[in-house]
Amino acid sequence: MKQVELDKLDRKILSLLQQDGRVSNQLLAEQVGLSPAACWRRVRALEESGVIQGYCARVDPERIGQGLCVLVNLSLQRHTIDSTAEIEQQVSSYPEVLQCFAVTGNADFVLRVVVPDMASYDRFLNEKIFTLQGIAQVNSNFALREIKNTETIPVEGIP
Repeated sequence: MKQVELDKLDRKILSLLQQDGRVSNQLLAEQVGLSPAACWRRVRALEESGVIQGYCARVDPERIGQGLCVLVNLSLQRHTIDSTAEIEQQVSSYPEVLQCFAVTGNADFVLRVVVPDMASYDRFLNEKIFTLQGIAQVNSNFALREIKNTETIPVEGIP
């Protein structure tokens, strides 16, 4: 994937939008120092190039009863393109899995899973993870508390 060249104004726009994705174009333009039309064109170009992938609301999982966060390490029995693709497809379809990373080290995948409680996690393991073909080992790490959780990519000060 080709890296997109960003100038100072693009980086400022990205920084502000990451702070508040609902900011009006008028206010964004004022904060960046552009006309509203020029600002809108830049935002649109950032969206079309894939730099801005979308907008969403951040939800507090505990406030909606999804307070158990588990980091799950999955190790595979064998590494083939087909078996890996199948696991990736299945895991991606599970709503409890918020993130899935293919990694190096002791595991092949790390999942961030959010569920209401331990009984729900037990069901998730038994009904979904343990039914996957080719899983050799599952290791669960339970988050005691959240120290930092951000989606903000540092864009200020990069060349």
